[in-house]
Amino acid sequence: MKPILVTGGEGLVGAALLRALRDRRLPTMGLDLVGAGRDRGDVRELEHVRRAIEGCAGVVHLAAVSRVITAERDPESCHLTNIGGLRNVLEEAERQPEPPWVVFASSREVYGQALDLPATEDTPLAPVNVYGRSKVEGERMVAAARARGLRAVVVRLSSVYGSTRDHADRVVPAFVRAAVCGGQIRVDGFDHSFDFTHIDDTTTALVGLVDLLQRGGTPPPPIHVVTGEPTTLRDLATMAVEVAGTAATIFEAPPRSFDVSRFVGDPTRARETLGWVARIRARDGVARLVADFSREAATGATS
Repeated sequence: MKPILVTGGEGLVGAALLRALRDRRLPTMGLDLVGAGRDRGDVRELEHVRRAIEGCAGVVHLAAVSRVITAERDPESCHLTNIGGLRNVLEEAERQPEPPWVVFASSREVYGQALDLPATEDTPLAPVNVYGRSKVEGERMVAAARARGLRAVVVRLSSVYGSTRDHADRVVPAFVRAAVCGGQIRVDGFDHSFDFTHIDDTTTALVGLVDLLQRGGTPPPPIHVVTGEPTTLRDLATMAVEVAGTAATIFEAPPRSFDVSRFVGDPTRARETLGWVARIRARDGVARLVADFSREAATGATS
């Protein structure tokens, strides 16, 4: 059986997806800057991508500069990775004698500040930051590859969380870690609200999409992986403190100029196409993360 390549295999979503695919006895490969052995490589390097894709059944392309603030600080690096890396993946996929299918991980950031919520996959794309614009360009490239015959699909992820190994300053792990430690939780805009999607639900959706493509199914149009339920940052912080049961305090700070202030997506297409629905509510996901951070704190694993 041909392997499935997961770029960005050491990241939050990539690592979880690789574990899930391997649990299903599917052969896999990773490609990541911090990978080990054959799984080490850089999507910005064409030769690395060529070596990894050769002989693969499919590619789940997750490698990216994935944080909005990082992209704002270094737009060139964002462009080289998010656009240049995807270009390498698509070019190498198309040149294979038997081209692999490709799943491209996009983001809710492509909508910018959508006027009507919940957003559907047909909501106009109007990104407001460097990261969002890079994902819109990526989607355009995937659409062009599809028009040339490549079996490719765009999946739009939304505020994925659920691991203590995530970037420390991402909103959910930052809030939960501060709550567990009894510190201060800084909220950049109490009323900002988002569609927080647990990593386990996200992984289940991606596995379903892989199964569809592996069976030879028709790649769907762009598809959301979202809960359909908005949670304000104030409510998220409050949940974290209540579940942790500490004396952590919450304070509001001015929002950043390049952040979207609200998003919730419509999950109908994922339900109809994959039979997928999100099962982990925000409070339950926060409770899981509180337990994980508390356990690490008790063993001295958390800095």
